[in-house]
Amino acid sequence: MDNLIEIRWHGRGGQGAKTASLLLADAAFNTGKYIQGFPEYGPERMGAPITAYNRISNTPITIHSNIYEPDYVVVVDDTLLESVNVTAGLKETGAIVINTTKDNEYLKEKLSSYKGDIYKIDAKKISIEALGKYFPNTPMLAAIVKVSKIMSDEDFLNDMIGSFKHKFAKKPEVIEGNMKALEIALKEVEKVN
Repeated sequence: MDNLIEIRWHGRGGQGAKTASLLLADAAFNTGKYIQGFPEYGPERMGAPITAYNRISNTPITIHSNIYEPDYVVVVDDTLLESVNVTAGLKETGAIVINTTKDNEYLKEKLSSYKGDIYKIDAKKISIEALGKYFPNTPMLAAIVKVSKIMSDEDFLNDMIGSFKHKFAKKPEVIEGNMKALEIALKEVEKVN
């Protein structure tokens, strides 16, 4: 499965990392890919570190385990850089995408053992601007799609409007804000040099 892409999400309970991984799986599936999207459960509670995973491939996926050597890592909460080895097993040919306002020097120092690409995005600013509240998972979902190039921006946005119409059928007023958050994030994710 040389076309297999593996993604590991790091977040805190209540931030939506699990939801984002499942939305990514749905979007990839809807573009004809084989997918897996699953959380790793433990004694999680609101605010506790959590992990979620995605596998995306053009061919059937026969692996059924956690992901130990991901191509990409998404860090939804930058405080995890202090307590979790987020780059463990991360392939240097991939990248890490972090929700942060920290400067590039801090990130390079914190992740000095990782030699691959580092990207950052201010998901808090984007979600507050687009949604009026702090929901980092929507901008982080767009950021990993942009960085990993799993699908085109256009395919992604077209699929997400349908997903949001289904997910928010009883709250249609939040669809526009979520779409705006995705669109902004696709433009604002930036590489740390």
